[in-house]
Amino acid sequence: MLSRQVAKALLEIKAVSIVGEDQLFTWVSGIKSPVYCDNRMTISFPDVRNLIAKGFADKILSLYPDVEVIAGTATAGIPHAAWVAQILDLPMIYVRSNPKGHGKGKQIEGYMKPGSKVVLIEDLLSTGGSSMKACEALIEEGAKVMAVMAIFSYNFAQVDEIFSEKQIPYETLSDYKTLLPIAVEKKYVDEASLETLLKWSDNPKMFTES
Repeated sequence: MLSRQVAKALLEIKAVSIVGEDQLFTWVSGIKSPVYCDNRMTISFPDVRNLIAKGFADKILSLYPDVEVIAGTATAGIPHAAWVAQILDLPMIYVRSNPKGHGKGKQIEGYMKPGSKVVLIEDLLSTGGSSMKACEALIEEGAKVMAVMAIFSYNFAQVDEIFSEKQIPYETLSDYKTLLPIAVEKKYVDEASLETLLKWSDNPKMFTES
């Protein structure tokens, strides 16, 4: 099963780190987390990046066969979008987090014909805010965003809410709830920590508020 393969690979290459309550990671958003997922690590492992690229390409062909352009989010989504676009023989563009402060002030790099059907490749879905911002930039430039596809999701309810509100589907190759049992099985975490780790996914501010 692809979701298990991807989760196992992310653990093996240490793209995902899981720590105890005394070593929490602090995200840019201020959330204190026992888990940190750095999917930039995947670009250094050919077997893993090939698994991801093929996984994305197969999903796109199955679910969105009439896609016309593959987009990537800057910066971590760019290499994966490029590999997927290569497999599917499609044009590729990428979306900056903000418009450039010089030159033409572009936020979207590359050529996209207005009205193009686009699938956006993202490395990670946490709260979903940055992904939705990229979707809005694409829509403003005339794209029809068919879906967002990410390598991994933390399974936060907020993501479902944001994407449902904007009526944009999203797909992930793997997710937090798939990864945790594998992490226990492979002894990356002990079984006693599992309940706390699952509770954190349901309430990502549980450590921030304490």
